[in-house]
Amino acid sequence: MSQNTPAPSSADPIIAMRNVEKHYGTFHALQGVNLEVKRGEVVAIIGPSGSGKSTLIRCINRLETISSGEIVVDGVKVEQGKNLALVRAEVGMVFQQFNLFPHMTALRNVAIAPIRVRGIAKAEAEKRARQLLERVGLGAHMEKFPDQLSGGQQQRVAIARALAMEPAVLLFDEPTSALDPEMVGEVLDVMQSLAATGVTMLVVTHEMGFARRVAHRVVFMESGQIIEQNAPDALFDTPQTERAKAFLSSIMHGAAG
Repeated sequence: MSQNTPAPSSADPIIAMRNVEKHYGTFHALQGVNLEVKRGEVVAIIGPSGSGKSTLIRCINRLETISSGEIVVDGVKVEQGKNLALVRAEVGMVFQQFNLFPHMTALRNVAIAPIRVRGIAKAEAEKRARQLLERVGLGAHMEKFPDQLSGGQQQRVAIARALAMEPAVLLFDEPTSALDPEMVGEVLDVMQSLAATGVTMLVVTHEMGFARRVAHRVVFMESGQIIEQNAPDALFDTPQTERAKAFLSSIMHGAAG
């Protein structure tokens, strides 16, 4: 793990998933998932396609509804009703596809949620949005619309937008998978700088170098289950399960090829 990523600030979990099950009809997408994430912790989730990684994080803010079990975020149980609004205000999400409003400038995309959801005055929200866009390296592009920005720039706007709500947790669902290779680094650099400030992050990723460099813990999933989790060096260098060994071997052979 990077020495620039500070240790988690508390032993208390900010996210707790307990015996979480998710079915899509007869398909068992999540099977008995138990996972805790501490405040200030960076957790990377890796595994083959279709292993349940994206489903897992989409359940945390109830973009997907669990079939059974319990999810608690910052002491609030994730369920329908007013609790859900409380949870979603505390959980920022960055998607594969940037999901920006195409008719709004980068500045407006970042400022709109604090104005509408938190009731922050427009001037204050836009001041904060400018600071965040500067932080992700887009100070010169605030008045541009999404179609005037590269994919990497759009994803950095999406990260600034998630930060604008001052969430307790940031969820990333394969944030670089829709990007051209030359744009991946600029987004990972922003994420690494966030990790260095102590932001709690749960990251579904296929970028193994990032997981190894930045995460406190790496979780390996397959077939809807958490098969293994450990510190990055331990999991990548000495995986304890045959399934993790086979997956990492296939990744390394793919990279070598």
